[in-house]
Amino acid sequence: MSERLAPPLEGTSATSPAENTMDGRRGSQSSTSSRTAVGSSENVDAAKPAPKEGADRGADGGRPVERAQTSVLASELHPREPFSRLNIAQYYAERSAPGPAPKATDALGSNVKRTESGMQLGWDEGDPRNPMNWSRRRRWLITAMASLLTVNVTFASSAPSFTVEVISREFGFSVEKAELITTLFLLGYVAGPFIWAPGSEIFGRQPIFIFSIGTYMLFQMGPALAQNQATLWSTRFLGGLFAAAPLTNAGGLIADIWSPVDRGAAMSLFTVSVFIGPVMGPIVGGFVTSSYLGWRWVFWLQMIFAAACWVPCCFLIPETYSPVLLQKRAKELRSLHPEMTELYAPLEHSDMSAKGLLKRTLYKPFHMLALEPILILVTFYLSLVYAILYMTFSVFPLIWEEGQGVRNFNPGETGLVFIGVGLGAVLGGILNVYLSKPYRHLTPKWRGTPPPEHRLYGAMFAGPSLAIGLFWIGWTGAFAAVPWYVPALATIPLGFSFSLIFLSFLPFLIDCYAQHAASALAANTICRSALAAVAPLFVDYMYKGLSIQWASSLLGFVALVLAPSPFLFFRHGHRIRGSSKFAPAPDLKIRDEVLQQEREEKEKKSGKKAPESA
Repeated sequence: MSERLAPPLEGTSATSPAENTMDGRRGSQSSTSSRTAVGSSENVDAAKPAPKEGADRGADGGRPVERAQTSVLASELHPREPFSRLNIAQYYAERSAPGPAPKATDALGSNVKRTESGMQLGWDEGDPRNPMNWSRRRRWLITAMASLLTVNVTFASSAPSFTVEVISREFGFSVEKAELITTLFLLGYVAGPFIWAPGSEIFGRQPIFIFSIGTYMLFQMGPALAQNQATLWSTRFLGGLFAAAPLTNAGGLIADIWSPVDRGAAMSLFTVSVFIGPVMGPIVGGFVTSSYLGWRWVFWLQMIFAAACWVPCCFLIPETYSPVLLQKRAKELRSLHPEMTELYAPLEHSDMSAKGLLKRTLYKPFHMLALEPILILVTFYLSLVYAILYMTFSVFPLIWEEGQGVRNFNPGETGLVFIGVGLGAVLGGILNVYLSKPYRHLTPKWRGTPPPEHRLYGAMFAGPSLAIGLFWIGWTGAFAAVPWYVPALATIPLGFSFSLIFLSFLPFLIDCYAQHAASALAANTICRSALAAVAPLFVDYMYKGLSIQWASSLLGFVALVLAPSPFLFFRHGHRIRGSSKFAPAPDLKIRDEVLQQEREEKEKKSGKKAPESA
């Protein structure tokens, strides 16, 4: 923070630093002392004579105020803070003087509050340094960049799926073993959250994004140049490990810059990007593998794509994590003004030891998963949906590809079938934006915390749609007499369901668990990535053993059993949250009152008198 001259107050004129200093002396004896314009500390030090007796005492006649400290105003914690507040020097002087201690909020502004540990720095309302107060254009640019990084890393998870047969022939092992090209990358997704989630808590979002994407980019050279299995498998796993950072932290970045009311559209864009990447991968990978370029160019293209995203990432993604920003701010203020010894940021008093980080990132997510029925069911549902997505990379060739399927498509043509999944995902995202609009109107009624169950409208559509899509593709794709486009059209409701289920349940978990949401999402991410990682290893056996129609029907029946879950949560979720150890459920405290108001409004419209509430 650079030191600067305070702007003149209304009814005053700008003065020199020396004149400001003299004004400060006179102001200490007047009722307008807190409105004094003050110059920099260097100028004050140069012009400061010995204090006159009684001239520089606090309001109650306490110890003299050191005028060298008056360069720090409450407004310097936030430039819009009114200058009528007492300055920090007066606060530190007056708090040790006889008489009642001044209030911290009077001295330091609403962005600093007194705690048992000292003076805790926070954001003032409208503070331009708070990421949530940045311009809408800037926040959308950051959201779009984070979503593009997500498309990048998920593209890399699926693009090599059509290289499996070629790799198995070149390295001389089975096709099932070659499926590790996808499995190991997804296992990197499982391990990544244990590194990047606590890393962002310590270092912030920005350095994690820049470092992880840059390193992930370099690891794409490994498979492209691999001459043995060890190089192929190890670099694929490490690539997935570093690629997990956007998946782990992009959601947190969006939460950093968007309020819960405005977060719906941003979350829609991010969630759709999670599915657009895997959809693009087989399309590009299929054509490149079957072209003269060969399978290694799939990885070279991944590296080029990563570089094209990494360069703008270095410039367009700033630090957005408020605890880290406040920590830097507190250090800066203490460095410039040593008298502010009690000022601290919340992160500075957090447990950042190895034990504390492991407890938050490893123990707590699984502890919650063992105790929370909501988290158990949602995690199972999302894991199944995510596994089905990665199963399609092996199932679609069985339906369409020449040599192993019932039709005679080449790998590039088979990859084009994934366009239907992408189209469905986009349609689901658009519908979610529309379904999120009522949430904005519920916020004032519920005093800022509407019931999380209102996030589930999209899943009510998506659950039955997923079951329909699975039955449709199974019983039309298994027979060559059925035109190819009939099962291809079934991919649209599949993609629609994939995106809407995630767009409904992820915000639902965030709203349910509030300050514990990071642990809930970590447990969910680890479990669904683990199931998606092993899915390609058994899907061939499953579909060849049960047949295309019955294997798809088995998944369809499971989806059908889970389809009522959003309806059940909407009906009974508040009761489950009421007995939860981790869900704060602030809406339950005013639930009866809000419902009574709704009844009164309805009965007023119908001309009847509302009954007294119990």
